[in-house]
Amino acid sequence: MYGDRLPAMKPDLVLSCGDLPFDYLEYLVSRLDVPVFYVPGNHDLGLKPPDMTWMPLRSELQPVLGPEGCTNIDGRLVEFRGLRIAGLGGSLRYKLGPNQYSQAQMGWRALKLEFRVRLKRVRAGRKLDILVTHAPPYGLADAKDSTHVGFVSILRLIQNFQPIIAVHGHVHPYGRAVPERQVKATRVINVVPSRIIEI
Repeated sequence: MYGDRLPAMKPDLVLSCGDLPFDYLEYLVSRLDVPVFYVPGNHDLGLKPPDMTWMPLRSELQPVLGPEGCTNIDGRLVEFRGLRIAGLGGSLRYKLGPNQYSQAQMGWRALKLEFRVRLKRVRAGRKLDILVTHAPPYGLADAKDSTHVGFVSILRLIQNFQPIIAVHGHVHPYGRAVPERQVKATRVINVVPSRIIEI
């Protein structure tokens, strides 16, 4: 989505499920003047700072940063206007590269996020409202190949916390209509290529 139609939509925030060019996310945050929360996809750069253990003090190697003005919510829980939003980026590992995980690795990442969500829920007495992931929950994607089947741990997060919505990317419908799925009280939505969602 580009051009003059964009501001006319008047979104309150933008959620990116990964694999969008960083300059496009920067365009959105500057054009719309609303927060952009994102998780990295399997085609995005690795966003972890490099290991500088054996580097000279004045190294020319700079950490790779995400899109300027946007907030990476991978493995994090954030609040925006009373909504609690959590994110997990990455896909099932299918080759060497950043942001790819085995089921066990993503299970560990999801467990750490689950701990954060439960801790905040105990402190604030509020539940998770939105879950943003790159990969789909296991078994809910229209694609059946091993790269796109999704993560068991994401499905478990949805079943345990029952957010209002869970949005994901990664599975490209190529023009086909993709139905919303329902897991308990949660609407599960594939947002590829883009969606406007009201809560």
